[in-house]
Amino acid sequence: KAKLLRSQPTQIVEPKGLLYVQQREFAVTTPNDGSVSILGSDDATTCHLIVLRHTGSGATCLTHCDGSDTEAEVSLIMSSVKSFSNTTGYGRLEVHLVGGFNDDRQLSQKLTNQLLRAFDLQPDDVHLVTFCVTELNDREEKDIHFPIIYGIAVNVKTAEIFPATFPEKGPDEDLRSAHVLTGARLTNIYDAKTEQLHIGPYFWRPFPHVDFWLEQDDQQILQNLSTSPLAEPPHFVSHIRSTLTFLKEHPFPSHSLFPDRKPRIYKKNEEGLWELVCSDKA
Repeated sequence: KAKLLRSQPTQIVEPKGLLYVQQREFAVTTPNDGSVSILGSDDATTCHLIVLRHTGSGATCLTHCDGSDTEAEVSLIMSSVKSFSNTTGYGRLEVHLVGGFNDDRQLSQKLTNQLLRAFDLQPDDVHLVTFCVTELNDREEKDIHFPIIYGIAVNVKTAEIFPATFPEKGPDEDLRSAHVLTGARLTNIYDAKTEQLHIGPYFWRPFPHVDFWLEQDDQQILQNLSTSPLAEPPHFVSHIRSTLTFLKEHPFPSHSLFPDRKPRIYKKNEEGLWELVCSDKA
């Protein structure tokens, strides 16, 4: 299905009804969800995007995987999708893998191999339906390699998957990125039963040399903080600067962000946009 997916135009997905998934996050929901109809993620260069779906229950998971702990991550998303699926009923588990390219350091290829192995090790049968990764998602321009697809969305009602980009990556984009930059593990951000998005509580130590990094020019940031400096989307550096600024402002999140150790909880409002319903007293 790689050819089919690559040939589709990239759709701009607006925030209404969207649950955006950042790197090292995952979310699972079902077609019965009254709040979320689209799961999406983008800005994947060497990362891979995974959609895991049970055809019986329609339970659908999207995650943005960077190879930090692939085997544990695959087990986690498998159990989360199966928790919505009646194992005695009909249907099968289907997986779609998208992302990566022929990068110099072969990080994409390594991640592709890790993911295939991790799914292979699962006790359940998983059917690989879409395989649009690494060399199958690669384009070359003046001897420089780029991914063809950087982002995807999945419609949880229809199971349609398509290349996508997202003008809004919130809520709490900087907070969630800071969590990743400080070494987070894969985190489930959504509770489909209550239709609530949970962010945090997250804790980290002061980011080392944050002032030094913020003083560097764009080229230095690209060279040192990207896995693929030549293939990043144009907003990569501003996104990293924004995250570093957030980390500088919040060296101790237990004081400034989560003093009561409670998550920030969002629900979709009438317009289909996320609204904060509960947060820490900070």
